[in-house]
Amino acid sequence: MGRFILLGFLLLPFLEIAGFIWVGGQIGILSTLAAIILTAVVGVLIVRWQGLGMVLDSRAMMARGEMPQRQFAEMMMIAAAGLFLVIPGFITDAIGFALLIPPVRHWLYGQMSRNMVVVTTYRPSQPGPAYKSIDLDDNDYR
Repeated sequence: MGRFILLGFLLLPFLEIAGFIWVGGQIGILSTLAAIILTAVVGVLIVRWQGLGMVLDSRAMMARGEMPQRQFAEMMMIAAAGLFLVIPGFITDAIGFALLIPPVRHWLYGQMSRNMVVVTTYRPSQPGPAYKSIDLDDNDYR
């Protein structure tokens, strides 16, 4: 699996350049540049809109004492979508826009959560030692 990811990272720039050449030949150079800039701007706006909603949902869940695992995973996917949309290229734009679709994120979360373990730690809200000790005399505990 790691080899395929490495191969994908190595091939991606060449595929993006080929996509630029092909789209530029179809619609022209200025239209291609405008499309790249437009997808980056629209993508960032959508990411901000969806990300803000996720942050508010996560805060509400944490206030109720629930652990928002799915929301955290989806926020990471939205952040990855934003990164893909800012990177110039049509393939990365397609991946970025796909990550903005909620059913795609739900499917990816389902695929990832099969092998995922969530570990939580408790941190007290007040500064100081996390565990308090109680001193007992010898005859207090038996």
